[in-house]
Amino acid sequence: MFELDKDTFETEILQSEEAVLVDFYGNGCVPCEALKPHILKLEETYGDKLRFTALNTSKARRLAISQRILGLPVIAIYKGGEKVDELVKDDATPEAVEDMVKKYI
Repeated sequence: MFELDKDTFETEILQSEEAVLVDFYGNGCVPCEALKPHILKLEETYGDKLRFTALNTSKARRLAISQRILGLPVIAIYKGGEKVDELVKDDATPEAVEDMVKKYI
């Protein structure tokens, strides 16, 4: 999984024409840590069809706020530089993430 930061987010996500998944997580976020292995497993399964990336919002607070990331975890799909779908907090279950991934591959 490609680890984003405030310097690479624009080129990797906002300038990408293809669909990209972004796993927004933070330091000490227990639900984020619990979800991570499921995201990695989805990347193994679907990584040839969809790009998987992650952003530590603890290191990029302004960027997270600019993307309207107000709670964690958030799993979002960007396409053509726009956020087209997202799952927030309790909605970000492994099953829901997989269903969302399937919509964009």
